[in-house]
Amino acid sequence: MVDQKIDNLLNLAMDAAPEERRKSENLNVGYDSAMRLWDVIVKYSGPESGLAGTGIQVVPLLGGYAVVTLPESEIDAYSDRVQVEFMEKPKRLYFELFQAKGTSCIRTVQTGRNGLTGKGILVGVVDSGVDYFHSDFRNADGSSRILRLWDQSIQGNPPQGYVTGTEYTKEEIDEALALGENQGRRLVPSMDYSGHGTSVLGIAAGNGRASDGVNQGVAYESDLLVVKMGVPRENAFPRTTELIQGIDYLVRQALAMGRPMVINLSFGNNYGSHRGDSLLETYIDMVSSMGRLAICTGTGNNGNQPLHDGGTLSQGQTRQVELSISSREPTLNVQLWKSYEDEMDIYIANPSGSRIGPLYEQLGPQRYRLGNTELLIYYGKPGPYHVTQEIYIDFLPVETYVDSGGWKIILSGKRVRGGEYYLWLPGGSTLNRGTGFYTPRAYGTLTIPSTSSRIITVGAYDSLINAYADFSGRGSRMLPCLKPDLAAPGVNIVAPIPGGGYSPVTGTSFAAPFVSGAAALLMQWGIINGNDPYLYGEKVKAYLRRGAQPLQGYEVYPNEEVGWGRLCLKSSLPD
Repeated sequence: MVDQKIDNLLNLAMDAAPEERRKSENLNVGYDSAMRLWDVIVKYSGPESGLAGTGIQVVPLLGGYAVVTLPESEIDAYSDRVQVEFMEKPKRLYFELFQAKGTSCIRTVQTGRNGLTGKGILVGVVDSGVDYFHSDFRNADGSSRILRLWDQSIQGNPPQGYVTGTEYTKEEIDEALALGENQGRRLVPSMDYSGHGTSVLGIAAGNGRASDGVNQGVAYESDLLVVKMGVPRENAFPRTTELIQGIDYLVRQALAMGRPMVINLSFGNNYGSHRGDSLLETYIDMVSSMGRLAICTGTGNNGNQPLHDGGTLSQGQTRQVELSISSREPTLNVQLWKSYEDEMDIYIANPSGSRIGPLYEQLGPQRYRLGNTELLIYYGKPGPYHVTQEIYIDFLPVETYVDSGGWKIILSGKRVRGGEYYLWLPGGSTLNRGTGFYTPRAYGTLTIPSTSSRIITVGAYDSLINAYADFSGRGSRMLPCLKPDLAAPGVNIVAPIPGGGYSPVTGTSFAAPFVSGAAALLMQWGIINGNDPYLYGEKVKAYLRRGAQPLQGYEVYPNEEVGWGRLCLKSSLPD
């Protein structure tokens, strides 16, 4: 029997055959096939002791959330526990990767009468790590500005309350720095292999020492906290279970130190309703109200990608959503989200014209075959935390590849009230060129968790030409709140890279840390300098929105592309 306390994907994974799960790149995310263990995010109530059990590992998080690792055979019984309200399968996360401080009105705030530098504010990142040897993260005496570094990929000495990775203190990092690279890397072996985290942290808070101050970041005197996501596994993609623990760790550190903090997140994914109702998003909204905190993230880079479609269907009307699948595509999945009160017949047609449907509107998995492609479909119902309905479609090859060509998802309105429908393909450049919707829609291309209501959501623009960057994810009226909040420079940004140098980077990954650094300067002005002890949380967002300036090409604000406008810190700072 399908368990409605478990999210749709986990239900489908439990029912799928081993071969189906192997072919799907989505169903086994969160599963350790060697140990037959699942990582899941759990929302619970009552005492933490009610989550434990033989062979079950629990990491309690703030606010009644937890990351639980348990045998696959125990999932159904575990969800029956009265303390467990809902269980959510992990999702893959992707980098939001695809001359700016002056256009963001930051330099005058750093050098003017206020002289804001981020001093006294913590800047935390959950990312791919950091090159802690880079001069931009070291003080003038050579010591580290990093107070804590939790590398989730190095087993040995996890932080108290967590079970994976190793935590390094400032003292240990300083000792490694004093030993030099060869010996120091043995003492603190944490590395940033992609360079993404190093660049993000450098934009937000690098001090520019490696460039004699030329490439100085925004909050360049702030203290730093770093979480490197990742547990060794078959692929290198981090997961939402790692991200949520990283956020939890940073918030606990700030609370223990009694200090205000800005957290930067530059990862996202496409799986979910995009209405802010996943457990990751509701956790972020909850934890945002703890302590003196602001959390920033980018909108993702799907704005000009053919990964989203949607529209409005009237009663008695039929619409065809056309999907191109390129050759040599090993697998892909489509999510269709609609209002539960709208009844629609759904058909799927393959490139040869054969079709199935209407799909049965029954809770649980359905299986079909069209040509040399197997379709594994889950027709869901609303869950405890969302009112929308998901129909999830996994395209699995009978042999090696899914049938290429033009596919159609056909919707026919039976009993329609609102009629809106939304479809998403996976992000993160996981699909071959040529795979995508024929008539994609740019609106609604925000990645998760930028759809969280209390997070500060940042789009990207090209500061050299003062123009919106078309790759930047856009908001949608589907969201309960208007997103993004504002835009920041995200094209050809010179940022630190591992090894001690700098390189240009592009993407909303690198727009978000401009706003994170700006938030830190605002919080320094308010909290540290005593001008406004309550300048954190939603108040930071409000100040940033108020100071945002127009971007060419837009007359109406806020809007779905750049929100309230482009970042201008000087205008955000009260007189």
